[in-house]
Amino acid sequence: MKYAVVLCDGMADRPVPELNNMTPMQAANKPNMDYLASKGEVGLVKTVGAGLKPGSDVANLSVLGYDPAIYYSGRSPLEAASIGIDLKPDDVTLRCNLVTLSDEPNYEDKTMVDYCAGDISTPEAEELIKYIDEKLGSDKFKFYAGVSYRHCLVWAKGEPHPGVLTPPHDISDRKITDYIPKGDYIAELYDMMKKSYDLLMEHPVNKKRIAEGKRPANSIWLWGEGTKPKLDSFKGKFGKSASMISAVDLLKGIGKCAEMNVCQVEGATAYIDTNFDGKVQAAIDELKKGQDFVYIHIEAPDECGHRAEIQNKKLAIEIIDEKILTPLIAYLKDCGDDYSVMILPDHPTPICLKTHTSDPVPFLIYRSNDEKNSGVSTFCEETAEKTGLYIEPGCTLMNRFLAE
Repeated sequence: MKYAVVLCDGMADRPVPELNNMTPMQAANKPNMDYLASKGEVGLVKTVGAGLKPGSDVANLSVLGYDPAIYYSGRSPLEAASIGIDLKPDDVTLRCNLVTLSDEPNYEDKTMVDYCAGDISTPEAEELIKYIDEKLGSDKFKFYAGVSYRHCLVWAKGEPHPGVLTPPHDISDRKITDYIPKGDYIAELYDMMKKSYDLLMEHPVNKKRIAEGKRPANSIWLWGEGTKPKLDSFKGKFGKSASMISAVDLLKGIGKCAEMNVCQVEGATAYIDTNFDGKVQAAIDELKKGQDFVYIHIEAPDECGHRAEIQNKKLAIEIIDEKILTPLIAYLKDCGDDYSVMILPDHPTPICLKTHTSDPVPFLIYRSNDEKNSGVSTFCEETAEKTGLYIEPGCTLMNRFLAE
């Protein structure tokens, strides 16, 4: 049996007036998903348990079968693992976004204009993060470059719970006054954030971006603190050799910590312009090499949700259906083995909110050796709820999927 998970990050949503009060899942043309749903098992799964923040870290751990209450130690340590940072047990890591803030004189009066600094390119971002490390780094604080706007700060012998730190994508278009880091140990963190604004505004990379009509990456924003993670190996836990295909360091880090084979796909951007063809080919290549399980993570629907890009979110779902599922299913049919496919988001990212929620998400499981009439004609939030199948906690879904 071969197993493939297609994780459509943030795909679930709420009815959108501009889509005739349909969700993007309902409005999208997705014949592959709909067919698999009609011949498989459809329901809702609670990927984010009570008291946990609805981040992709918690939700993807849950989907992969790792109980966040046991395994979760923070978001940024997982990203640090992907970047290749050798963390010490008493290090604290933080996600360091490059963001665009408005230009009010006082830092606390500024507005979060763009949590991703206009999709800044990785080479530009790397130059800026190296500059910030030169100016603000020390034996205590070290900045590491990641991908696009996503980077990492390591706080040597830091405080494991430094205070209240807000994800920048939660406060798009809001004044940051009420979201400034708070707590007993964060004065130095906030001081670096403030200093970064003056440093970055004068950097040649940003001057060039402004001249080209692009948004400057004019501040760092620190959040997502955590400590060194400890995950059981996926193969040891489930008995399946596994591979991770993703464009983002968070998922690559989870894969590395779970001792999965982590694939690098050229042109994978984590947005709607990502290399969909390359990602599905990487998954097929892994299965050809003998891997039992592939996890194809696609960030595009989530990014479109954060940016309130209605048509792009619908389009992202359609592209996943066409460019990921069509070749994947064709390969699985031809390979001669029985196969199972699971499709789901990790969490909703409603366009009306531009951030994550902890609502249950729809899932489908299709088994080539157990086709059935599910009574579902289209895969969406509404049909999943109507089946009455509800999985909680979400970390038990992987056992259900892998059961033969």
